[in-house]
Amino acid sequence: MLEKNFPVGIKEENGKLTLAYGAFNRLSVSIENKKLHVDSESNKEIKDNEVLDTNKRFRIFLEETTGYSAKERLKQAKKAVQGD
Repeated sequence: MLEKNFPVGIKEENGKLTLAYGAFNRLSVSIENKKLHVDSESNKEIKDNEVLDTNKRFRIFLEETTGYSAKERLKQAKKAVQGD
């Protein structure tokens, strides 16, 4: 899914897939205990159109990878925090 949504070189480091694209100086993705873990570092010196493109690609990546929409992911996150 990363390759499909972010057409750049992807590196594998310590079980994590890492790339740099648009608004991401670094985007690191891994799966631990059947959960998707994402860590990012933003590039604050880019144009608005690059931010919009990166955000769109990231939202699509998350939905395709998890199978959940943004609303459903928010609901899951709230549930995890509350411990229900």
